[in-house]
Amino acid sequence: MNWLEALVLGLVQGLTEFLPVSSSGHLAIGQALLGVDASENLFFDVVVHAATVLATIVVFRSQIWDLLKGLFRFRMNDETDYILKICVSMIPILFVGLFLDDYVEALFGSLFCVGGCLLITSVLLYFSDSISRAREAQAVEAPEHRNGISYVQALIIGIGQAFAVLPGLSRSGTTISTGLLCGVKREKVAQFSFLMVLVPILGEAFLQILKVFLRPESEEVVASAGTGVLPLIVGFVAAFVSGLFACKVMIAIVKKAKLKWFALYCVIAGVFALLCGILQNLWIL
Repeated sequence: MNWLEALVLGLVQGLTEFLPVSSSGHLAIGQALLGVDASENLFFDVVVHAATVLATIVVFRSQIWDLLKGLFRFRMNDETDYILKICVSMIPILFVGLFLDDYVEALFGSLFCVGGCLLITSVLLYFSDSISRAREAQAVEAPEHRNGISYVQALIIGIGQAFAVLPGLSRSGTTISTGLLCGVKREKVAQFSFLMVLVPILGEAFLQILKVFLRPESEEVVASAGTGVLPLIVGFVAAFVSGLFACKVMIAIVKKAKLKWFALYCVIAGVFALLCGILQNLWIL
């Protein structure tokens, strides 16, 4: 991978990690179009994911600091309650990581899976946006929960996140849509969605590093990783800067704009991925 390919893929990762269009799906499509072998660039995926985590921390730095200060008062307050709900939301993804990781990993690289999951993302975005706006128009009063979200809603959103490990099923799109469908208000669901993924993404990156170094042939894998220092730096910076922009934009979009436009985009991207998969198979054959 050269620095220009790293720049393009870093921008793709940063923008699509927060927009509800699937970063893993777009990264797979981008790698296929650029002819980049994902299996030979394991460190690059880890680096760009770390960049988007850092972007999330920067955007929500004041909220994260307030949560930590509240937690270390060692009593049940709003901050401790919020962190406990984030922990509840991580239970489903922990189960997937412990018991289903190998099955999920086998699906990566399949443009057919990416295309199908992008189409599912579009359906989720369309119906969650329609239903939440219908509730708002009818002035349906949702039950008041501490921090605007209940433990049951946090668990349901966590289940959505667990399904979003599939390439093409947007993590932010699925968690935001799931939250809207189960009655969480728009101004609350975006922040919860972005904060709840920090630990799983960091954990996923850590596991990927462990997998590389615990393999018997780890020295050969590292030596042939295919990504030099310059592409890694370029990819990290591109993902971080574009991630900052996308995170702030997405917060504003969830509060005010229609998610249906992203649903339409996911339909187009999904069909494109399926066509690419067909052409890829024909080329191989």
